[in-house]
Amino acid sequence: MVESKIYVGLNDVTTNTQLFENEKYISVLRNVCYSYRVPFSFSVQEGGYLYENGEYARETSLVLTLIDADQAVVNDIAKDLCAFFHQESVLITENQVRAYFVHETLACDSDPGQKDKS
Repeated sequence: MVESKIYVGLNDVTTNTQLFENEKYISVLRNVCYSYRVPFSFSVQEGGYLYENGEYARETSLVLTLIDADQAVVNDIAKDLCAFFHQESVLITENQVRAYFVHETLACDSDPGQKDKS
C-alpha cells in the first residue's frame, strides 16, 4: 500500500502570514476530504523554511495522511488545498507501507448487569 502525505502551509502566499485560526483551515481540510469520500487523518505541525529571498519563515502546516488513495485523487485534493489555502505550492510525499487492522474484543465471564451470586 502507498501512504501519501500532503503538507499544506498556512501562511498566505501574498502576506507570508497566517490569516485565520487553525480551526478554520482544519474545517476546510475536513470538508475537502469528505467531498472526495476518502479515509484520512491529519496533524498540525510547525516548521521552518527559507523564502527565495533568503528570509527564514516559521509556519504552521497541516499534514494530511491518505492510505492507499488513488494517485489522481491525491493530486486533486492537493490542488484544492493549494488553491483554498492560497499557497504557491503544497508538498506530496509517498511511501510504501505495510498496513493492516487488528481486531480484539474483551471476553467477560458474567453479565455486568447481574450481581455475583456466590
